[in-house]
Amino acid sequence: MSSRRARQSSTGASKITDDQIMQLLSKLQQLLPEITNRRSNKASASKVLQETCNYVRSLHREVDDLSDRLSQLLSTIDAGSPEAAIIESLMI
Repeated sequence: MSSRRARQSSTGASKITDDQIMQLLSKLQQLLPEITNRRSNKASASKVLQETCNYVRSLHREVDDLSDRLSQLLSTIDAGSPEAAIIESLMI
């Protein structure tokens, strides 16, 4: 099958309607604390996507910070202790 046909058949199966996009944006908006805490219920699609990116970045920073804190804590505990085993299991 040519690459052109492959693209057509793969894109044809994954078409999404405007209503589906709006439903997905609405669900996404409900997950975002920055937008959820505002009084207005509607935000533009671009605002929802921008806030989503910001939120994911903040979650990545939080995970990195927590990982660093766990690593520091682990370095201060005896490697054979039960506390060390708990911390190591959290890091997996």
